[in-house]
Amino acid sequence: MEANSNSAMPLCTPCKLGRFELSHRIVFPALTRNRSYNNMPQPHVTEYYSQRATNGGLLISEAAAASDISKECPNLPGIWNEEQVEAWKPVVEGVHDKGGVFFCQIWHAGRLSVPTVSALYFSIGIGWSTRPDDQVYEKPILLPLKSDKIPCIVNDFRIAARNAIKAGFDGIEINASSGGYLIDEFTNDQVNDSTDEYGGSIEDRCRLALEVVEAVANEIGADKVGIKLSPFDGKKDSNSEALATYMANELTKLGVLYLHVMEPREAANKSLLPIRKAFKGTLIASGGYGKSDGDKAIDENYADLISFGRMFLANPDLPKRFEVNAPLNKYNRSTFYTNDPVIGYTDYPSLEVAS
Repeated sequence: MEANSNSAMPLCTPCKLGRFELSHRIVFPALTRNRSYNNMPQPHVTEYYSQRATNGGLLISEAAAASDISKECPNLPGIWNEEQVEAWKPVVEGVHDKGGVFFCQIWHAGRLSVPTVSALYFSIGIGWSTRPDDQVYEKPILLPLKSDKIPCIVNDFRIAARNAIKAGFDGIEINASSGGYLIDEFTNDQVNDSTDEYGGSIEDRCRLALEVVEAVANEIGADKVGIKLSPFDGKKDSNSEALATYMANELTKLGVLYLHVMEPREAANKSLLPIRKAFKGTLIASGGYGKSDGDKAIDENYADLISFGRMFLANPDLPKRFEVNAPLNKYNRSTFYTNDPVIGYTDYPSLEVAS
């Protein structure tokens, strides 16, 4: 939905996201926060998301592990069992009480998974992991994932998506972005050297991603499914544009609700053009945007929505601040991943607007 070009603040214009009526185009994306102890969301998690919820605003949860073998560390949330479903319910309720639209991002950490757990299930390219007792990091041997384990992984995502809906989420976002995470490991030809049906051509490297999307869509409905890609970030594929365009076309065929793409800051307002043309659903752009270039991207129909990570983190009422052109709090990078339930989490001040 293209913003009204006459609007002075395109980011603050309404947008239709499938069956959801959004009041603005400012998205709070998934941000890893390390505050869900023993893989369980806590009461302070409810406060954190409620602070950033607005009537008709889209929020995406931090990545929740799709199964007990895909957890990266004990302070990240999961969504693979009933106890976790129950723990997420008050978090979702807090967002809905503010009128927000809430999607749960689900992932498989791939090479970042805990090796002692993952080895019981499959041999994937597992990399850095943390031992909770002494925070010492170790790098185990990287081994290829065998294709006969793929159906189990796809099923994990399907069950996680079903659990997210049971918890009350409005939909799910599949994390297929970079960082050593499983799906990106398959799509990226700089990482995937498999010689079976999941390696080689773009079509085969994208097979796992599309199998996950299809399974999840069949479980909860494609109109409740988004996916996040970052083909231009990190250790890039040798032909990122072709990879992203292929995925955009295939995702259109599957009818997913939205595509969330992280673009490099140096190529903002350029790299998404082929994706914009290929994908027929809602496009969310991410990549260090500020208010002015976010307004420009919406005004020029470069994207439908813009996600703001660190800026939204430090300004829980970011949409209001944009609306009234208020100054912004500065984020504190040193507190991004601490385990404290308040510091760097729920202690960023909101703007008090005089009536």
